Amino acid sequence: MGRTTSTVPPPHAFGADLDDTGCSIMHVDMDAFFASVELARRPQLRGKPVIVGGLGARGVVSAASYEARVYGVNSAMPMAVARKRCPHAEFIAPDGAEYSRISKAVMEIFTSYTPQVEPLSIDEAFLDVSGARRLFGSAKQIARQIRAEVAEQHSITCTVGIASTKFVAKLASTHAKPDGLAVVPADEVLAFLHPLPISALWGVGEKTAKVIERLGLRTVADIAQAPLPRLERSLGKATAQHLRALAHGRDHRTVDTTRVEKSISAETTFDVDIDDVSQVCTAALALSRKVAARSRKASLMGYTITVKLRSRDFSTKTRSRTLTEATDVAQEIYSVAAQLVRDNVTSPIRLVGVRLGGLVDARSHAFQPTLDSGRADWRELERTIDGLHTRFGRDAVSVARLVSKAETRARKALEKPWNVWGADKRGKRDDRCEVPAKFLSDPPTGRDI
Repeated sequence: MGRTTSTVPPPHAFGADLDDTGCSIMHVDMDAFFASVELARRPQLRGKPVIVGGLGARGVVSAASYEARVYGVNSAMPMAVARKRCPHAEFIAPDGAEYSRISKAVMEIFTSYTPQVEPLSIDEAFLDVSGARRLFGSAKQIARQIRAEVAEQHSITCTVGIASTKFVAKLASTHAKPDGLAVVPADEVLAFLHPLPISALWGVGEKTAKVIERLGLRTVADIAQAPLPRLERSLGKATAQHLRALAHGRDHRTVDTTRVEKSISAETTFDVDIDDVSQVCTAALALSRKVAARSRKASLMGYTITVKLRSRDFSTKTRSRTLTEATDVAQEIYSVAAQLVRDNVTSPIRLVGVRLGGLVDARSHAFQPTLDSGRADWRELERTIDGLHTRFGRDAVSVARLVSKAETRARKALEKPWNVWGADKRGKRDDRCEVPAKFLSDPPTGRDI
């Protein structure tokens, strides 16, 4: 049984009339996602260059509208460079919560057509629609319906590539951007692939490309026709066979709905280099809390805690420590991260990051509190704070060490009738905040956390 959807035609469609027989894999990629979400909230900015990213002296571009890209602005570019190239753009700080909300809603649109959805990131996914054809029509019809729903419900656009394999579907969507639809028929894969440059092959980065180019190979067709032993001598057996298979259009990967995050991380770049270890530790505390909250939200726990430190000369070092028990508790993550910072900060730091790896499913992995460790109390407290953040916003509860004096004065001025410890201004218990009893009489301080 089908559904009724709008048949708003896409602004343009590449390959819309090509045969999609045997093509059941889609790659759906949101167009300039962060910028598009901001434009949906600020329609008066449509048609103007919009740049989303850190607004500080060392901010980085997260996304740029296509109007801004005309001026040479791209994601991952230093914001200072973007300001020079496009000074008249509208610069907007990222709103991660809103992007996550829209991403979740868009993914729900995908899963309403097929359960075979493999999210790759916040703004792209692979879909296998082989089982959805009887209900919703051909792959092209499903793609058009998905694009129409995304546009109508969220006022943003997406591009869809359709092919018989994941590799070709992703290339097809790249070819059709922005706001397009591309089909690579199963019997025309090589005609599509072979004229492309070697950089189009998955796994060919800058270093590998230089090695291949020294062999006189420039296109995917060159890779497909080159003697395999020659490729193996220069690239190694595994890489050579991998690239050769892709050059012939072979990709046996299926849409993986069980894809699990390998790690959860967060990092920050300071506006000025920091040589005060205590300040770096304070940043690591904020990042540890963010990582722990994301872990709990994803029902994941991790064994390995890693700190990333980047110096003013851009040299980067990472240091890790593996726990005997998996955790999703910020206090435990920070305890290790802070020690790694203290042991390894020997020069001014421009960036610090915290990562939780060795992830396991928290729902099937028992949390093991140890005697007198307070692990269960800390976890209960942090889960309570998660609930408060969800209900009242992230500014509702913070850690004393992370709140500036100005913010403290502002909070006092608001005179809210509740606080994290579950007591109102008269010292009476506030039942909206179910906090471990241990902390009601002896709340932890910023130092404890």
